[in-house]
Amino acid sequence: MKKMLSAITLVTASALALGACASGPTTSPSAAGSASASAAPQNIKLWLAGGDTPDALRDYLKTTYKTKTGGTLTIEEQSWGDLVTKLTTALPDANNTPDVVEVGNTQSPTFTNVGAFSDVSDLYTTLGGDKLLQSFVEVGKVDGKNYTLPYYFGSRYMFYRKDIYAAAGVSVPKTLDEFNTNVKTITTKNPKNIKDFSGFFIGGQDWRNGISWIFANGGDLAKNENGQWVSTLSDPNSIKGLTQLQDIFTNASKAPKTAKDESPWLYINDSDVIKGDADDPDKVTGKTSLAAATIMAPGWAHWSIGDLKGDKRVWNDDKFGVLVLPGNDGKPAPVFAGGSNIGISAKSKNQEGSRELMKIIFSPEYQQMLGKNGLGPANADYVSSLGDDQFAKALIESASNSKLTPAAPGWAAVEASGKLEEFFSKVAEGGDVTALAKEYDAMLSPMLNAK
Repeated sequence: MKKMLSAITLVTASALALGACASGPTTSPSAAGSASASAAPQNIKLWLAGGDTPDALRDYLKTTYKTKTGGTLTIEEQSWGDLVTKLTTALPDANNTPDVVEVGNTQSPTFTNVGAFSDVSDLYTTLGGDKLLQSFVEVGKVDGKNYTLPYYFGSRYMFYRKDIYAAAGVSVPKTLDEFNTNVKTITTKNPKNIKDFSGFFIGGQDWRNGISWIFANGGDLAKNENGQWVSTLSDPNSIKGLTQLQDIFTNASKAPKTAKDESPWLYINDSDVIKGDADDPDKVTGKTSLAAATIMAPGWAHWSIGDLKGDKRVWNDDKFGVLVLPGNDGKPAPVFAGGSNIGISAKSKNQEGSRELMKIIFSPEYQQMLGKNGLGPANADYVSSLGDDQFAKALIESASNSKLTPAAPGWAAVEASGKLEEFFSKVAEGGDVTALAKEYDAMLSPMLNAK
């Protein structure tokens, strides 16, 4: 791939540019060109996004890198909200770029398409090869070459209140149609007699969970036609899914139309409302904070769900349960696969040290450490390290049919623009689904192809 790392415009509140022209992606050093044992150790910097990687894993990386290379690994955490902005500024600057970078899987295509990462194709087999999560591998590829590889995966599934389902006379659904019906039934019956009660809590701007209904009905967000990406919200299958979702927004969810996918577990917990109200409904008077029988969240959310014991939540199997959103084809419904990719900055002056860190990250030891901490390992050989409890099983099952957002070069610009939040909010407010889909297809298609 021979592209210039220049003038990539990301649509954000203030237009960002990936400035400073640069040459195409760095060619992978060959094995013959690897640093010898006598070469000076390289001190490198790793950017991790958010707090998903626990401190114990960070310490392992630093200690192991020191032992293996003699160099120092510095880890800096970047917030997800600032990540694209900071990458846009730092990656083209050889004097300030991080050496190795965690990037959201949906952001990877934008940066790989402009040559921001080094070609690691020659390491592909060593780092796991075809055992790596292939949907993540694909969003890190350009012209058949590997630039970023999967770091970890997370998948979304449902958490529900067993006691509320039982009180409403509703069973765990086996099909998507049954799920759609059940959450409306629970809302109508409202067995807890609570105002603003949702059979299924989903915010009006929560497109990351909402797209499951598009995917489950055979639709998609975009497709590549003759080398050009085209938004497909108005595809008949997408419309079918969006119409089902609008019905849920209207008849099953009391979530604000401006709510995103942030902290839904607060509403399934809601101990002030739920606790004791079956015996004395008057206890909920004046306590109309949102409550829900079902939420959709990444698997790690289970640590935040349960009965409040002191300052911690303790899972209660008699009250809470998990279920994988079912499709109508006997398989799990395709849900958005969360997680990250990782790559080496093309401008890094420490290519050899960076490649050694990649080998540590993809080693059996570290892959299993990811799993033991609830993060889906990139390598399928180590998925068993997630364990065999109900959360691990739900994560693995939901991930088995999960999907990523389109691998379009402008996808990061689409996400940063807020247009998807805007579109889903209008759907939630009861707008004409077909008309809105056509309107936003016209907006999004040019953005998808921005380079």
